[in-house]
Amino acid sequence: MVALSSATTLKASVDIETMLIVGQHLSQNPNDKLEIAPALEALKTLPAQLGTVNSLLADAGYFSQANVESCQGEQILPFISAHRDKHYPSIKERFSEPAPLAETADAVETMKYRLQTQAGRTLYAKRKCTVEPVFGLIKAVMGFRQFLLRGVESVRGEWNLVCMAWNLKRLHALMA
Repeated sequence: MVALSSATTLKASVDIETMLIVGQHLSQNPNDKLEIAPALEALKTLPAQLGTVNSLLADAGYFSQANVESCQGEQILPFISAHRDKHYPSIKERFSEPAPLAETADAVETMKYRLQTQAGRTLYAKRKCTVEPVFGLIKAVMGFRQFLLRGVESVRGEWNLVCMAWNLKRLHALMA
């Protein structure tokens, strides 16, 4: 299972269990709606020994019907928020289950229903404590706040090096 996030034009797919970056790319698109396809392509290139990606968590910036259908086409269960959730839902909202899903529900309605269930909310909450800290730690701990090189290809290479450095640092922590 991976979670997607972005910092301006930097994109990363992070494994929820290990917090390792399993896919990264650079984009010049003004929003994240066009970024699921490159992320899915990167995930397809992962070695079989790492296992298969079965779920994808992403924030509302990635939501579109095409993205939901793309994930399902790759046999990946999407958990992409369709809207920004309010910060403090009532107790009733937090612990209730949604009404049963209609049999005629399409892929988007099914995904929205999945996100409203207790299991879906619990799983989606992992995105905030998995992928967001990766960017925060890269900035705060590793000190990567700006690119030193210029040009898209050079920046892409620099971002790849930063992601490799993160993974080496993370692997060391996991092995301890």
